[in-house]
Amino acid sequence: MVHVTTPAPPSERTRTRTWAVVLAACVGQFLVVLDVSVVNVALPSMRADLGLSTIGLQWVLNAYSIAFAGFMLLGGRTADLYGRKLMFLVGLGLFTAASLAGGLAQEGWQLLAARAAQGLGAAVLAPATLTLLTAAVPEGPARARAIGTWMAVGAGGGAAGGLVGGVLTDALSWRWVLLINVPIGVLVLVGAALWLAEGRAESRRRVDLLGAVLVTAGLASTAYGIVQTEEAGWTATATLVPLVGGPVLLALFTLVEARAASPLMPLRVLGARAVASANVAMLVIGSATFAMWYFMTVYAQNVLDYSALEAGLALMPSSLAVVVGSKAAPRLMARVGAKNLALIGTAVAAAGFGWQSTMTAHGSYLTAVCLPGVLMMAGAGLASTPLASLATSGAAPGEAGLVSGLVNTSRTMGGALGLAVLSTVAAARTGDVADPAALTAGYALAFRTAGTVLVGGLLLMLLWLPRHRPSRERTVRG
Repeated sequence: MVHVTTPAPPSERTRTRTWAVVLAACVGQFLVVLDVSVVNVALPSMRADLGLSTIGLQWVLNAYSIAFAGFMLLGGRTADLYGRKLMFLVGLGLFTAASLAGGLAQEGWQLLAARAAQGLGAAVLAPATLTLLTAAVPEGPARARAIGTWMAVGAGGGAAGGLVGGVLTDALSWRWVLLINVPIGVLVLVGAALWLAEGRAESRRRVDLLGAVLVTAGLASTAYGIVQTEEAGWTATATLVPLVGGPVLLALFTLVEARAASPLMPLRVLGARAVASANVAMLVIGSATFAMWYFMTVYAQNVLDYSALEAGLALMPSSLAVVVGSKAAPRLMARVGAKNLALIGTAVAAAGFGWQSTMTAHGSYLTAVCLPGVLMMAGAGLASTPLASLATSGAAPGEAGLVSGLVNTSRTMGGALGLAVLSTVAAARTGDVADPAALTAGYALAFRTAGTVLVGGLLLMLLWLPRHRPSRERTVRG
């Protein structure tokens, strides 16, 4: 007797596939963002084990961030051309292999090369995660909730970096801040290969390699120039050449894209008000919030004498705040609208940065770390979800990966540039003195500067972001 298995109803299969997509996208995004910050507390151990110089330690962070931001647009475009699932698997595979190489590194240059390869893998993986998500979930409240989950998990990855790095470094060794990605990456690769469906928005065409080279070199050069300011100063040749060359290359990229038959980034995409304004706002917010984690970590360790693990635990309320803010954002968007929520979130974050700038060398945990950190990160979580939703809502199917890559590029590039600029600001205020009072004064000035940037971003969003229609979302929900 032959038994025939009845297939699951289409709606059930669709729900299963959607949850698989959301899970894969969120895990991928968590790993990508986690590795931006997880190495911070492990840097002293890396230096002692591999004999890295001070400049070498900076490049453990910068090699990842610059490769990540520089190749993001190319990664987003390849997801549109060659398939979202394929590029998700390629990006995650490269990221996992580079994590293994970095964890096993025996020389400083091997670690830096592995971090750059990680950044390249992340640049392919990150836009594919958001593209998979937006393709699987129809536009409306459901997509807003999915993006809110994606933002919360990504924000949680950045927020958890200090704690995860502290636990692994103290309990095992610095190598495990990289090696931990390997079993997770392999597990997600297998699951994604089995559960994800391939999707390609348009027929295969040649990738705009000239455009890819110009935008990558332009972004990387600009980031490198700002990083050099801390070491060589603003007027040194090593700083001026990349700082001038980067914008020139980006200007050439714009000219090439205007003439290319199949451009990497069709300029009409930036002609959409929602896309352009939301991405600029993401860059502004990223420039402040990414630096927040770095300065809070070094303040806790260098001034308040916290251990690596204690510093990670101290930032747990802030980590929870950004997750709660991101998860609450979709419901609040339906009530007040995306633009209003972005404004509210940015104002809350700016207030937190202002409070943090009053820090002292003998501050208490509650008022110098916990409460201002909660305000900063809750505001960032509330603002980021509506901005990502606005930026992707108007994207054509053939440009979803591109717009997703642009969102990630804006946030990551903002973080890399913001950290470089704010580190320079703090170092200029601190000078050659390394006592707790001088360090605190430098950190406080960095927070004050970041808060001022957020206020400027608030005014920009008020004037530029398009007005959202909350009534439509409530109608769809009902």
